[in-house]
Amino acid sequence: MNVSVFGGGAWGRALAFALAEKNDVKIVSRRDISSLLAPLNERLLKQDSKPIMQVSHNEALDSQYFVMAIATSALREWLMSVKLPKEIKILCASKGIESGSGAFVSDIMEEEIWHKNLAYLCGPSFASEVVQSLPCALVIHSRNLALSREFAALMPKFIKAYVSPDVIGGEIAGAYKNVIAIAAGICDGLEFGANAKASLVARGLVEMCRFGEHFGAKMETFLGLSGAGDLFLTSTSTMSRNYRVGLGLAAKKQISEILRELGEVAEGVITARAITEIGEGEDIYTPIAKEISLILDGKSVSESFKKLMS
Repeated sequence: MNVSVFGGGAWGRALAFALAEKNDVKIVSRRDISSLLAPLNERLLKQDSKPIMQVSHNEALDSQYFVMAIATSALREWLMSVKLPKEIKILCASKGIESGSGAFVSDIMEEEIWHKNLAYLCGPSFASEVVQSLPCALVIHSRNLALSREFAALMPKFIKAYVSPDVIGGEIAGAYKNVIAIAAGICDGLEFGANAKASLVARGLVEMCRFGEHFGAKMETFLGLSGAGDLFLTSTSTMSRNYRVGLGLAAKKQISEILRELGEVAEGVITARAITEIGEGEDIYTPIAKEISLILDGKSVSESFKKLMS
């Protein structure tokens, strides 16, 4: 199949590489990423797959399938600025909640595209491991399970793809785990120990479930790959950008400095504030997200964690 990937960041390139095992893949990026694609294409050629081609937006529109790997903060503006095919089939790999509006990714996408043509990718997956072809399992959420299965069929041998109709559950899990990952990084940075870390992550999962159930999500989503799986991954490794944000905050660095050092988007920063605002408006108890939001606004890290653990 012909697949076009929008977004040349680490996750967009990783998905392009994975999909290129079985498909002809194009990628669209605002910057020249030819040097970053070169080692990936070298490996693809060795396994008799076609290389990934960086193309312009217009050159990408003739594909049968599309993958969206654009930061949630830029998603609405991007959708409004481009003219996508009417019958487009999109797998959205963006995670997070829009700042200000509190809109979920599906809310933003469905303003422009029919929901039957949309699917959402979730589950534990570091880009750096995907580009090494290391095995992983993911979930493709969609209200159109036939579309989920179409995208699942595009995946390479090293990715086991499940399908689920619980779109909102997958979205909330994918967004919320980034906030808990920041908290986990702070916990480790403060050297509170394994007991505290396990307690924090477990309580984070409960908090995530409570938030999701309020919006009609299914509990099984939070206990599976999209929820617990992704949460455990991002809360335990320095490969997680959000976990590294937490380490930086524990070291008393300013958030602006941390993000500058990362050089990439850490969705949990925006999501923590969005969840806190939604929680207050909908009367949902979100203590961890609230404390992370307060820390990002300048509250003492040690003071916040003493409150959480008291």
